[in-house]
Amino acid sequence: MINTDCKTIDYFHELLVEPQNSLLEQSVEEGLIPIGYTCSYVPVPLLSADRLVPVRVRAPGIAGTEIADNYLSSVICSYTRSLLEFAIDGRYDLLKGWVFVASCDHLRRLWDNLTYLKKPSFNHMLDMPHKTGQAGEDWYIEEVRDLAEKLACHFAVDTGSAMIEKSVRGYNELLALLRSIGELRMKERPPISGSDFHRVIMAAQVSPTRLIVPHVRTLLDEIADGDGEKEPRARLMVAGGELDDPEYIRAIESQGGIVVADRFCTGSIPGLEAIPLSGDPLEDVARHVFRKTMCPRMMEDFDTRVEKIIETVKEYRVDGVIIQIVKFCDIWGVESGSLVSALRDAGIPVLKLEREYRLSGEGQLRTRVQAFLESMGR
Repeated sequence: MINTDCKTIDYFHELLVEPQNSLLEQSVEEGLIPIGYTCSYVPVPLLSADRLVPVRVRAPGIAGTEIADNYLSSVICSYTRSLLEFAIDGRYDLLKGWVFVASCDHLRRLWDNLTYLKKPSFNHMLDMPHKTGQAGEDWYIEEVRDLAEKLACHFAVDTGSAMIEKSVRGYNELLALLRSIGELRMKERPPISGSDFHRVIMAAQVSPTRLIVPHVRTLLDEIADGDGEKEPRARLMVAGGELDDPEYIRAIESQGGIVVADRFCTGSIPGLEAIPLSGDPLEDVARHVFRKTMCPRMMEDFDTRVEKIIETVKEYRVDGVIIQIVKFCDIWGVESGSLVSALRDAGIPVLKLEREYRLSGEGQLRTRVQAFLESMGR
């Protein structure tokens, strides 16, 4: 279904093979400072200020977590254990610092163990409220201010208003390009598959904005006026928690469907909304991140999250929704049951899948997706 003549997509694939890529290495050679992060509640434009470079941390190609299992419980999600395994193995040594969010107990334990085992010189934890009201927003804004001060002090970088505004404008440019590519998936015959679109999204999250923007623009130029080879068997939406492996999306699409929309931590909806600038740039960033992330960890906001998925289903003409959760994820484990019921009540076909961080059981995954498509008459 993708335009097979497009070669730029191969470059995005290359950027995801290892936890650090050629663009990141280039930025380090230029004197920039890569900072690893693990959650969508991290204010990315702040980590792009001055000489800083944000890197969403992944563990591509991990074979096992034998070492990490000595420090983290076997009932902690495999995403967390995989990151610790790579950290212990020195796979993130290019990073000069880490920023975590107190989003779940699992990531807090990762922060604890990283502090104990690797002793990074900068290892910051953003505290987070559990409610989305004004008091919670004010709390988060102060947390971001504190992070900005500590980054400026530790790395001798400029996190002042003018620099943050410059960072936001560059970040918004990237988001606009990604949104334009994502909106092409509304076509009857999308010119880009869901797996390839996710490659672009992930490459943008692990590469310096300034260096990845030209490649994203080139891809948009290559596919903007194109169409897929044929109409897909079904138009699907994937929702859920952390997912940074485009091969998982590819396995879903192997049965003839196409993922035209996504609503997960590392996805595009609502992750590609531009950051409005209306006053203090740092406060604008914090307010935007706090309001748009819509994570299940936030109490009293379930209806808003359901409405956003239903709205996306209509906008992208989705035939069915696949909810994927990493095994032992407390946050999505609780959310998914109520979410399945709410979407089915709205007349939307739903398939719930539980998985490990590392892609495994691909045959079973394909079988379940095949049965889901058949149940929809597809």
